[in-house]
Amino acid sequence: MGSLTQFMGTIFEYFFSITGSYGWAIVVFTLIVKLLLLPLTIPQLNSSRKMQEIQPQIAKIQEKYKNDPQTMNQKVMELYQKNNVNPMSGCLPLLIQLPILWALFAMFRNYPALSGVGFLWLKDLSKPDSLYILPILSGLTTYISTVIAMPKNVSSDQTMMNIMMPILIAWMTVSLPSGLGVYWVVSNVFQIVQQYFFYRKPGSVKGETDS
Repeated sequence: MGSLTQFMGTIFEYFFSITGSYGWAIVVFTLIVKLLLLPLTIPQLNSSRKMQEIQPQIAKIQEKYKNDPQTMNQKVMELYQKNNVNPMSGCLPLLIQLPILWALFAMFRNYPALSGVGFLWLKDLSKPDSLYILPILSGLTTYISTVIAMPKNVSSDQTMMNIMMPILIAWMTVSLPSGLGVYWVVSNVFQIVQQYFFYRKPGSVKGETDS
């Protein structure tokens, strides 16, 4: 992790030499990371959109086979396969970003050049936002992104999870270095724009095959 943190520092110094601001260096770095992850993100968005589209059919299957869980699971899996849907595909981009988040966390706490450096309303990118604007933005953008990706007619448990996750992110951001919060918010805004344009595309859904 130490070498990765040092590598991050080198990248930030390069972007700083171009932008003249560590804050804007974080923004540029975030956008480049998101662009590099596009080959992984696009299949995930495609799968997520199809999950939205097939949700009514899943609800019908769950109602039709509510007394036969084994057949119900089999039919749902068949529906996933027909529409090339992988419910776990959304985890891959996030897992790939985890080492980046850890390295950024370490860098913002231990990189001397960032200590005392401000950006916009933030007084120090290496310390939490004392005005709590960044935690609010983190929670809000996470909520918007979650709502856009959320299939219709989901269970109340899923709805509750989609509400709790943004609250958890906001709570975590309260104590994190502001630079990491900037990375998270910019990443969310990029994702929201990405989702807006991607979900506007019409899709084609294949239905259940009756046995």
